[in-house]
Order: sequence, then C-alpha cells, then structure tokens
Amino acid sequence: MATTDSPMAQIAQALVEFSIHGSFPEDKVSSLAVDSDSLPTALKALADAKAKLQAEIHAINEETADDVRSWQTNAQAVQDDILRSKALASDIIKASEAPVVSGRAIHDAEAKADFLIRELNYNGQVHESLRGVRTVNQTLDQVEQARDERRILDALHLLEKSWTELDSVSVNKSCRALKLLDIRAFELKSDVHDVFDRVWNSLVDVDIENQRVSISSTRKDEPMSLQDAVIGLRAYKEVDQRIGRLCRDLNKAVLLPRMDITRETLPAIRVENSTLEVRGSTDKSVKSLFADLELVFSFLVQTLPPDLVETISSTLLPETIHRVTSVWLDSAVPSSLEDMEAFQSVIAEARVFCDRLKTLGFSNLGDLQEWAESAPKVWLSKCRETALDSVRTRLSQGLGAPKRVEKIEKQMVSRSEGQQLVATGATASADDHGWGAWDDGEQEAPEPAVNNSANEAPEDGDDGTDAWGWGEEDAGVEEPEEELKEEPKQEPQGSRLDDEDPSEAWGWGDEANNDDVDVSNPSQPAPQTRELILKESYSISSLPQPVLDLIFAMVEDGAALTHDSHAGSPVAAAAAGLFSLPTLALAMFRAVSPYYYAPGIGGNMYLYNDAGYLAERLADFAAAWKQRDDISLRAQKMLRLDDDIKSLQSFATRAYTNELSIQKTVLRDLLGGEQNLLHHPSSTDETAASVSAAVDHVHALADAWDAILARSVWQQAVGALADAVAAKMVADVMDLPSIGQDEAYAIAGLIARVEGLDALFLPSRPGAEQEDGVPATAQFAGCWLRLKYLSEVLQSNLRDVRFLWVEGELSLYFGVEEVVDLVGVSFEDNARTREVVREIRGNPRPRGV
Repeated sequence: MATTDSPMAQIAQALVEFSIHGSFPEDKVSSLAVDSDSLPTALKALADAKAKLQAEIHAINEETADDVRSWQTNAQAVQDDILRSKALASDIIKASEAPVVSGRAIHDAEAKADFLIRELNYNGQVHESLRGVRTVNQTLDQVEQARDERRILDALHLLEKSWTELDSVSVNKSCRALKLLDIRAFELKSDVHDVFDRVWNSLVDVDIENQRVSISSTRKDEPMSLQDAVIGLRAYKEVDQRIGRLCRDLNKAVLLPRMDITRETLPAIRVENSTLEVRGSTDKSVKSLFADLELVFSFLVQTLPPDLVETISSTLLPETIHRVTSVWLDSAVPSSLEDMEAFQSVIAEARVFCDRLKTLGFSNLGDLQEWAESAPKVWLSKCRETALDSVRTRLSQGLGAPKRVEKIEKQMVSRSEGQQLVATGATASADDHGWGAWDDGEQEAPEPAVNNSANEAPEDGDDGTDAWGWGEEDAGVEEPEEELKEEPKQEPQGSRLDDEDPSEAWGWGDEANNDDVDVSNPSQPAPQTRELILKESYSISSLPQPVLDLIFAMVEDGAALTHDSHAGSPVAAAAAGLFSLPTLALAMFRAVSPYYYAPGIGGNMYLYNDAGYLAERLADFAAAWKQRDDISLRAQKMLRLDDDIKSLQSFATRAYTNELSIQKTVLRDLLGGEQNLLHHPSSTDETAASVSAAVDHVHALADAWDAILARSVWQQAVGALADAVAAKMVADVMDLPSIGQDEAYAIAGLIARVEGLDALFLPSRPGAEQEDGVPATAQFAGCWLRLKYLSEVLQSNLRDVRFLWVEGELSLYFGVEEVVDLVGVSFEDNARTREVVREIRGNPRPRGV
C-alpha cells in the first residue's frame, strides 16, 4: 500500500488535482518518473475521486430535492396569490367606479396593483426557471439511460440538447443549481466518451503483435455502427486523431513488415471477411508489392465510411508512396541498359497502380505518378548516382597494386635532332623505309626534350604534357650549339660500337646530311626528317582503369540509345544526359581523389600519373570514337571530352606542383627555414645534421618516386628538390656578413655533402660504371653549378678567384657584384684585394655573355 508521501501516491494525487481543479503539480512531483507500477495507484485514485464526485452529486440531488418541492409549493402559493390578486384587482376597479370613492383610495389601489403585477411577473420568472431546471435534469437522466444502453449517438444528441436547454434557462449562471447541472453534463460527456472509445475499439481493432487489422461496420453486441462512430468522432473532433492512430498502427502491423526490402523473405497480405493480416510469403517483385498494396487500400475503402477515404489519402498514402518510390522503385531502376525490359514492366505496373488508386478515390499520388511519367529522368538520375557512387567507392578502397604503363610520343625530327636524342639516351625508334631504323624498346631513358632549369616545373593550368618535357612541336629538341657541346653523350645500348657515329643508328649517313641546306636557295633539297617514337614507362595505381571502364560503358549506352533499335525505349530521351555523366564522374574523381591519394608515400605523384593517364586514354578514346562506323552520327557528335581532358591535365599538373611545393617547404624547414643556416657552421653539429637531413630526405623521395614516375619526370622532380637545397645554401652563404678561413672550409664541407646528390643523376645504362659517368644534375637543377662554383670560391685564394672569373666559367653563374661581395666578406681589405676587385669590375663579361 503506497503511503501518502510515496512517489506513487504523489503522482496519483497530482492526477486527481489536475482532473478536478485543473491545477498543475509542483516541479518535484512533475519530475517523478512514471512507470508501470505507478499506473494502478493513479488509476485507483482517479476512480476513487470519480466515485466521490458522483456521490457528492447524488447527495446534492438528494439535498436539493426538498428545495425543488419547496419551489413547487411556493409556485402553487404564488398561483393562488395571483388569483387572489386578480380578485382584489377586480374589486378595486369596481370600487374606483363608485362615485363615493375618494382620490386617496384610488392612489392606494393603484400602488397595490403595481406591486401585485411585479410580484406576479417575478413569480412567473421563478416558475419558468424552475421548469427549465427540471427539463435539463430530465434530459440528463435520459443521457444516463442512453449511456447505459450504449446508445452513443442518442446520448450525444441528448447531451447537445441539454446544453441548449441549460443555456436557455434565464437564471444567472453562478446559480448553484445551474453549476450542479453543468458539472453533471460534463461528467456524462466523459462517461459517454469512455463508452464510445470501447465501442470504436471493438469495431476497429489493430493487433500490431499478431499483424492483424479488423474493421467491422457493425457488431451484434453493439448498437452503434461504424458510420455512427464517425459521427461521434466529429462530435468529439477526433476524426484526424483516430484515423491518424489507425494509419500508424496499420503501418506497423501490416505495411512495414511487407515493405521491408532488407528481409530475406517477405510475408504476403491476405484479406478474409473483415480482417486484413500478414500471412504466408511472397517474392520481392514490384508487381507483388503493388498487388498487396492494392489489397490494403481496397480493404480500407470497403470497410471504412466513404468520408474517411480522403483522410486516409492525406495520412497513410504519402508515407507509403514515398517508401515505394524511394526504396522499391529506385532499387528496380537499372544503372545501365541491361534489364531495361524489366524496368519497362515496372513502369507499366506503376502506372496501373496509380490508376487503380485513383479509381478507389485516393489522391496525393504526386511522387508515384511523377516517377511513372518521368522514366528517362529517373533512369538518368540512377545512372548518375551509380556513377558518382562507383567512383567514390572505388577511391575509398585504396590505390591497389601499381601497374607499369608506357607513354608513347611520336615526333618528326631532323638529323641533328636525332643525333642529340641519341646522345641523351632517349628510347626511340624511327619508322623503317630503308633508313635503318633504331629501336631500343626496353630502355627507359630521360625525355629527350630536357628542361635545363628544374625550377620550371609544370604550373597550374599548363598542358599536362609539360611534365613529360614535351612542349610544342619542336620545343626542347633543338638547343643552342654551345649547350649541345656540353651535354654528355649517352648511347643506346647495343645501337653502335664506341667508335661509331650516333647518327648511323638512325640511317643517316654523312652523304645524306642535309642539315646545312641553305634555306635561301630553293634549288637545294629540303632537310630530311624521320618519325621518332619516344617511349617512357611509369606506374599508375589500380584506380584509372575502373573509371575508364565506367565512362566507356556510359557513353556506349548513350550511343545505343541513339540507334533506331532503341527508338521505342522509355529512356531513349536520356541519351544526351548519359553523355554528360563522364564529366560528373571525372569531377567526382578530381574532387575526392586528393583525400585518398595524399596519405600514401608518393601518393600525389601517383595522382599525377593517374590523372595524366586518364587524360591520354580519354583523348585516344575520343579520337577513335569519331572514326567509328558502328554508331550514329548523332552519337559521334554528342561525345565531348575535350574540356574534361584539359581539366585532367591541369589537375595532374596541380598534383605534381603541389607535391613539389610541399617537399620544397619541408627541405627549407630542414635547412633553417627563414633563418640563415650557416651562422658559425664550424662551432656546432646542428648545421651538419640539418644538411644531412635535407640530403637524406631528397634521397628518400628519389627512391620513392623512382618506382612511380617516368624517368624524365623523375629527373625534373628530383632536380627541383636538389635545386631547392642548392638555392638555400647559396642564399645563406651570400647573406653572411663575413667568412673566415675555417668557416669557408666548413661551409665547403657542407656543400660537399649536398653535392652527394650527384649520385642520383649518374648514367643508369646497364653495364656502365657509375663512377665513370658524368652526373646530369646541372641539367635539372638551375642552381647546381652556382653551388659548385661557390664551393670553389670558398676554397680559393685571390689569384684563384681572379682566374675563375677571367679564365674560368664563374661569370656564367655569378654576377659581378655577387663575386665582389664574396671577395669582400672572404678576404682582408688590402691593395691586392682591391686590385682584384677592380679587375673583376673592369671585366664584367669575360666570356662574352
């Protein structure tokens, strides 16, 4: 038994207070948790309060019974007084007519008559009010009788009648009798609602646990029909509430189990008599779903009153149709032209289902009807979604196993260009028409179009082929004669003996040398040229091929839709949309790929290769597409990949330059960042450690990129890193205020460590001894020779510095003022020093450049 201070008792008392007085509980009570143990106590308290109120009303009725009888007696007495007053009035009139009656007697008689008239009117009003009270009381008695006999409509009509009668009683509403009648009417309304609730639940029964819905128009043990119940719903203004609850329960009991497409087996829907239930099993076809849904909505139309169909249409139908279109129908949409016949069947079934629902009287079919009428749009949306998701999913699976691919570039070159390409060791072959073509397809060599400045890395927006060293038609293959003399001669393996002319490998003899043709003399023959095939291999990840396969499949489907054989296809209008999907797929690749590539070592370089590979394959595909004769002319014109190819090339360039920018920043930070690394280098090991760390970092990146990049791109990338280190060292030396002899030798030692990067650019031909080769570092690092000559200057005396400037090549890499500054910080200010400075200033261009 719960005590009065227990939480259950407090909750129960709060409910009673709210029900009787409308008062809300205090915070400490309203914050109490309500559980299943609290409900019996609360219900018992409410029942006790209800019984107490009924007892009070009954007691009041008993108490007022005597008053009512007294009012009736008084009314009778008033009636008797009225009769006597009429007789008295008659006597007064007669007396007034007598000539002996004085004026004063007449005045008294008139006053008495007015009083009697007022009393008569008052007594009439009292009588009328008592009669109205009795009428209301009798009507409420009839309500009680109808309630007990479960005649709900009669009870409601009588209640409405009692309220009308109560309003017509001409007595102040604060009258105790009217208050009591009003309380009784309110209690009866609540009692009638409870009876109505039980009757409704017996007519409309939803068993969620057993997945069954029963709706009966009438029951033998209930005098109220379902149609009558609707009237009751309107009387209590509960139509939307009750139908909303019915829809939610029906959804849980029947629709959700039937429409859960994730289940291995789905139950079927059966209707027997007035019961709708989930029973048996069915397949996962859209046709079976539509058949079962038609059973559900037909059952509702047949069992519910017609005026509730619109409520069902606005409550249950929208959610059901949304689930049908977003889950079932969308899953039935193919992502290609495969299974298009089944898709056509689904469209036809959706249209039939829409027509059937309209016949049943339902509206709000917007989503389903739109889906059925816009098949091309739906299918194209599915293709778009599948394409984007496919790219995103494939990227999320990682780069996969790398794959070596070959880049082939064809160029027409002259004899001098061929000699240079042989000298630089390019892998090439010339077409053989009696010229004695040379082909070394196994060799991987630097791109013949060498960029002598490694700082000229591909920039954002440049053609992606710039990263390969190939520019314009003849760019990079014809270089100044002076530079050609300084380039190391690299011979293709097995192409000739050591004492042979490299040009012989190209089929050009001295007798056929037309490079010296005088262009002013048109009678001389034109220079002879041959087609040169340049080959380089590099690594790509496993990602480009799935993207290419996806794009090729989409445009093939688009081409098929333009064919006459698909003229009757429901998605024929989506052909143009398919040709726009490659742009979206490639945009997704560019947007998402940096996130998945960046974490891996060399990831950005893989991204550079992959994007470039995609651009190349798409360009080849687009060129071949225009030559195909198995597709329509319309399909040929609809494929537009030029902008996508340019975007991929720019994207590849950005990946390359971003990676170099990041690594250059790392190297600069290792070398002191914005501070001068070379302050007092002989007094600390930190400077040497920093230089070693930077050199090791370049070696590590070179090793990582060696298996990824093409040789020419690798040389440019690693050369750019070496150039960044050299530039930082040169800048720090030039920024020193003074350099002592010990410091100079210490700095030279640090530079010697940096010069160890030359090992990365030694010739790599099989059989060649690396120590005998000349490193090509200077071709890819613009500051490299500046660094080397700076080291020479630091280790030289004044005479040697003068010799390097006047007789050597120091002037090719340092300006006059730079050398003068070096002399100033490295040597004492004396006559000899000033003489050397004057001689350097007086001969600013000793080599004529």
